[in-house]
Amino acid sequence: MLYEYDATAEKCPLPLVKMRVILKKMQHGDACLIRISDKGSKKDIPKLLKKQGYPYNVRYITDSVLELHIKSR
Repeated sequence: MLYEYDATAEKCPLPLVKMRVILKKMQHGDACLIRISDKGSKKDIPKLLKKQGYPYNVRYITDSVLELHIKSR
């Protein structure tokens, strides 16, 4: 299953909290596509993913919007 979450209109900590809920729902083979623009989220979300061992790829959609493709562990 592919979870998609557009958090470009939301400020930290909401994107981080919602992403954690999605990560808990994810099962083996699932993925999550999240878009963020908030400066705090751009810093905190990758840090959390690294800490918890989630593989992810980063792509800039625009100068201000970051897209993370997260795979289940």
